[in-house]
Amino acid sequence: MKQLAGSARGRQRSGRVRFLEGIGAIDAASWNRLAGSSHPFLRHEFLLALEESGCVTRARGWTPRHLLLEDAAGCAIGAMPLYQKDHSRGEFVFDFSWANAYAQHGIAYYPKLISAIPFTPASGPRLLIDAGADTDSAADALCAAAGGYARERGMSSWHVLFAQERDSALLRGRGLIERRDCQFHWFNRGYESFDAFLATFTAEKRKKARRERRRVAEAGIEFDTRFGEDIDAKLWQTLYEFYADTFYRHGHEPYLSLDFFRRIAASCPKMLMLKIARHGRTPIAVAIYFVGAEVLYGRYWGAGGNYHSLHFETCYYQGIEYCIEQGLSRFEPGTQGEHKVPRGFVPAITHSSHDIIDARFAEAIRAYVARESRGVDQYAAAIGEHVPYHRADDTELLL
Repeated sequence: MKQLAGSARGRQRSGRVRFLEGIGAIDAASWNRLAGSSHPFLRHEFLLALEESGCVTRARGWTPRHLLLEDAAGCAIGAMPLYQKDHSRGEFVFDFSWANAYAQHGIAYYPKLISAIPFTPASGPRLLIDAGADTDSAADALCAAAGGYARERGMSSWHVLFAQERDSALLRGRGLIERRDCQFHWFNRGYESFDAFLATFTAEKRKKARRERRRVAEAGIEFDTRFGEDIDAKLWQTLYEFYADTFYRHGHEPYLSLDFFRRIAASCPKMLMLKIARHGRTPIAVAIYFVGAEVLYGRYWGAGGNYHSLHFETCYYQGIEYCIEQGLSRFEPGTQGEHKVPRGFVPAITHSSHDIIDARFAEAIRAYVARESRGVDQYAAAIGEHVPYHRADDTELLL
């Protein structure tokens, strides 16, 4: 058992780390105290639903190894969501080329260790540290434990995906390789209404957005906003079929099961929000969102047919309108998608950190990531030239 000497709540305390074979091995109150209330995907209930529904299991290549740091009295003062992975699917930080390079040299890339939220490309804390604990000491203990675990078991690497900037800096200071990528987020500048938001667009882009919304309305499509507690079993079945069809049409199995959504709806009903498009009383499409303390996260979409502009309305405009109504500061609609930019989303840099154990591969990957990061920054700057806002607004929007 590793030991840590540090201070928490104003006094010196020793600590120990241990690995959990499932999130159920720690009580929800202790985990959620460390995770905080801002990020829905870090909540104990979310991680437990993934495991108990069978979406995250060893058989599916996700073996829970959550890391817990306790003080001498057994009180949790630090934690890290952690999984042993047998593949790279469901991560959204793509390292398939790294795995191929290992294979070409006759070296196994899998298993690897990752700190991430399964199937969820949303940035947030990964080093969960009690507010009263010494941050550097706790970070040292968590990083040493995760890196040591990977090395002791002959793994190729340890990865921390979609870490918030504070954690990314802590990991960079401990020798991990920092990688950057670009998403597209919407930022609320205190808009009083959707029309006030559109007023910041150039005339051409504003006209296009209004035309898209008008097409949906003229097709007789209306929207309901429902939370987890508002959806009965029959409606869940219909909406889940929309969600699953999106995956099937791209040749993939759905990441999440209907049982997962029902569990989240029961345990955190206000965290799960759905925008349901309907013709009369018949649902025709759905966008599945998760609501944080300040951020709306768009996660999944599905429809029962092809409807002009319905995807843009359901997944983007409805989400923006909800943020304005509820005073949320940001809307993260998921990964990729330059088509989001004309609708008010702007480039946002995301971070991941990588501990590559073989020094030869580490050197090559560090050089590759440095080149890649320069390209990401150039890409974000180039995309920033095409945002729909009046030029006078661009500088503030892209800060």
